[in-house]
Amino acid sequence: MSISKYNSEGYPDPTAYSALSSIESETRALRAFRPIVYICSPFSGDIEKNVAAARAYSRFAVEQGYIPIAPHLLFPQFLNDSDQKERELGLFFGNAIMSKCSEVWVFGSHISSGMEAEIKRAKRKNYRLRYFTENLEEV
Repeated sequence: MSISKYNSEGYPDPTAYSALSSIESETRALRAFRPIVYICSPFSGDIEKNVAAARAYSRFAVEQGYIPIAPHLLFPQFLNDSDQKERELGLFFGNAIMSKCSEVWVFGSHISSGMEAEIKRAKRKNYRLRYFTENLEEV
């Protein structure tokens, strides 16, 4: 948005210009900063259902003004979760990413073994944990 220093009649209007410029700056700042959150939810088991849920949880984070990181949506694209070494590598990658996030959001009532490891690490590192139900309600 381009703010004019002049009113609709062509006269200088410094008060309106200052106010509108301030509003534009605040709006730009709000759009520019979004904290990164780590999405912690089940992957194994019913993978199709869990992937759909993780996508919904990530979308929810976006709608709340955050940047979601869901490693269990990314790493299975090129790592085999059934291979123990590759699974551990994926968990290691997730831990590295978690250290860059401002919060860890845990979704659902079922805590998988991978989630349990992530939650333990978050607690040990004193990261902020937030818990949500499957229906996106914070508990």
